[in-house]
Amino acid sequence: MIRDMREKLLFPAWLGFLGLMLAAALVGAFFVFTRGLVVTNLTDLVPWGLWITIDLSAVALGAGAFLLSAAVYLLRIKQLEPVARTAVFIGFTGYTMACMTLLLDIGRPDRFWHSLVFWNIHSPLWEVTMCISFYLMVLTLEVLPIIGHHSFMQERFPWVAARLESVHSLAPVLAVVGLGLSLLHQSSLGATYGVLKARPIVYKEMMPILFIVSAIAAGPALTVLASKLAARLTPRAHVDDALLDKISHFIGWALLGYLYLRFWDTLAMNYTFEPGRTEGLLMLTSGSLAFTFWIGEILLGTVVPSVILLNKRLRRRPNLHILALVLVIGGLVAYRWNTNIVSQLVVFNMLPNELAPVYTSYRPSLVEIATGAGVISYGLLMFTLGVRYLNIVDHRKHGHAVQETTVSVDRAPVPVAGD
Repeated sequence: MIRDMREKLLFPAWLGFLGLMLAAALVGAFFVFTRGLVVTNLTDLVPWGLWITIDLSAVALGAGAFLLSAAVYLLRIKQLEPVARTAVFIGFTGYTMACMTLLLDIGRPDRFWHSLVFWNIHSPLWEVTMCISFYLMVLTLEVLPIIGHHSFMQERFPWVAARLESVHSLAPVLAVVGLGLSLLHQSSLGATYGVLKARPIVYKEMMPILFIVSAIAAGPALTVLASKLAARLTPRAHVDDALLDKISHFIGWALLGYLYLRFWDTLAMNYTFEPGRTEGLLMLTSGSLAFTFWIGEILLGTVVPSVILLNKRLRRRPNLHILALVLVIGGLVAYRWNTNIVSQLVVFNMLPNELAPVYTSYRPSLVEIATGAGVISYGLLMFTLGVRYLNIVDHRKHGHAVQETTVSVDRAPVPVAGD
């Protein structure tokens, strides 16, 4: 009853807030599309800024879709099917967010289709574009049964609803195709930086692996976090705490794997001196990015949440569990930001006898912040409407230990065997 009343009061206010953010973003987008990138603080030295960080983060946080779908339809872990349903919707939302930021960033949004027609097989960005485009189609097909199950479609357009729901029969095939496409472009996002020979700090073969492993940890974390918060805020969401607890335990182990790779990769750069790499490493570990690296990415983004998620007593504390998931997501964003920015802030003057590092800086403009916040608001709005009208967070549908009443997320989750 209390949650019903709280929802009636908060839901209109929440929609109003998101509406204002979207309105501000539309104004900012108008200036970008009519005046060009001159309204941003992007330059020839720093062409990728806040928008690309949001793009990289949205794609990585949508990784729960391919991971959980693969677990359900390839590994036959059927108990994860209701969570995979949530992950697919979040993945679809994340990839559309990425497309929005790219439309803002490319400078000529009217030419977005060029990469699909004029193939440049020598560019990793072309491969990323193709994989994202095709994977977005896969996610769209996976979301169609959710829309077809809605009561409005069932009552008003039953024949359309039946067609949409029938797409679910393709789920195993879509899981295989989605797994391949997602792994390809998640790794190629890292390879895009890893092949930049002129940027020694990121010119290395580890970049694709780091991007994949970080996405494997953070993607499911967003799915679990969104499910838990939805269950707290609205009676329309129903979760199985034990199921989410198992996924969180997996996230803890994935974080340890990422921590090892990230720590080894960073420290290994000390073994040799290379112009550009050494200066970039100093900026990352003891310069302007040191706080986001050591505190945001390593300590709060990886170490602290891994300790919480791997300890079942700490994981049983609801607020601490949610905090750990928030930190995982924050750590992923910090990693994407650090990688994107540090690769651009150190450049070299290649004039003869003047081989010396040149440092630049970047701070997002108000237009970049407003439009970036609008893209994030769109993602929050999509999830809000999905929970309210499409029941995307409902673990009862598949009958996995969830009662007819909403499961309270404040109670201790059932102990998981093997923890």
